[in-house]
Amino acid sequence: MRLGGPPERFVTVGDTRDLVSAVAAADAAGEPLLMLGGGSNLVVADAGVPGTVIYVNSGSTTVEDAGSGRVRVRASAGVEWDPFVAWSVAEGLSGLEFLSGIPGRVGSTPIQNVGAYGQEVSQTVAEVVVYDRRLGERRTMTNAECGFTYRNSVFKGSDRYAVCEVVFELTRSARSSPVRYGEVARALGTEAGGRVPLSDARASVLELRRGKGMVLDAADPDTRSAGSFFTNPVLAPEQAERVAARAAELLGPDVELPAHPDGNGGTKLSAAWLIDRAGFAKGYGSDAARISTKHSLALTSPADGATADLIELAREVRAGVFDAFGVWLVNEPILVGVEL
Repeated sequence: MRLGGPPERFVTVGDTRDLVSAVAAADAAGEPLLMLGGGSNLVVADAGVPGTVIYVNSGSTTVEDAGSGRVRVRASAGVEWDPFVAWSVAEGLSGLEFLSGIPGRVGSTPIQNVGAYGQEVSQTVAEVVVYDRRLGERRTMTNAECGFTYRNSVFKGSDRYAVCEVVFELTRSARSSPVRYGEVARALGTEAGGRVPLSDARASVLELRRGKGMVLDAADPDTRSAGSFFTNPVLAPEQAERVAARAAELLGPDVELPAHPDGNGGTKLSAAWLIDRAGFAKGYGSDAARISTKHSLALTSPADGATADLIELAREVRAGVFDAFGVWLVNEPILVGVEL
C-alpha cells in the first residue's frame, strides 16, 4: 500500500535455518518481532515498526510423488505465491489454480487460510513446518492441527509460530478442481461443479481479478491496496434473516440480500454488497484514501496519504455498515501498530 513508517532493525533471511536462527536471536534479546513476506496483506503504522523485522526471502521447492496421482510439494516460506501457482498449472498439478493472481509469499498463505473464487489453501495444505517460539524448536503441524476456518488458522492473531515451510498435496491432472464460484463458472461457460483445463481456470481468474484492480499493476492506482480490506461476515442463520429484513426495510421489499451457507452451519454475506448499499460507492473517499473505483471491498492509497487516513476511512465504512445493517465488519489485513 506504500504506507507506514520504517523498521527499527531489518534482517533478510534466505533459508529455513537462517530464519529459525534470526527468530531465536530476536526472542533471546527480548525484541519485538515482525515476520515479513511480500507485505501485501499488511497495514503498518505511520510510526513504523519497533524491534526487528525479518524479511523472509527463502525460495526453495522440492517435489515428491505421493502415489495415486498425488504429488507433495514442499515450498519454503519465502517462495513467491503467484509464480508458484503458475508453476503448478504448467506442471499439470491441480489444486491451486483458482488462487492465481494473489500477491505475497507461500509462508503467509496458511496463516490467513488464503482463499478466492471457491478455493482455499486449506484444501491442499498437508503440513506446515514452523518454529515454535514458546518451545524453542521446529515442529511439523498437520492440516488438522492448523485449525483452518474461513480466513483463519491457529497462526493468525498469535505470535507463537513462525512459518518456515508449507507442504501442499496436489493432484496430477490437466483439468481444474471443480468450479465452485458462480462468477468463474459464467466466465468459463461451464456449470458449477464442472472442470476446465488448468490454464483456462488460471486465465479466467486473472482476468476477473484484473477487472477488480486485484492484480498488481504499477499504472493502476486501484492496485495500491491490501486486497479485500474486510472479510465477508459469517452469521448465524437467524442473524442473517434479521439483516435481510433490515435490507428490505431500507432498500425495498424486492431487494435480495446475497447470502449462502458457509458449510459449517452459518450464513456468509457479501461485505462488498453491504458496503455499497450502506452508501459507500466505488471511489468514495479522497486521494489520501478511498474505496477502489473497481471493487467496493478494497481500500486504496492512490496518492501520498498516510496510514492514519486509511484507518479513518476504514472506521467510517465499518461504522456506516453497522448503522445500516447491524453487521460489524472485521479487517482482513494484518494491522501493525494500529487498530480499527
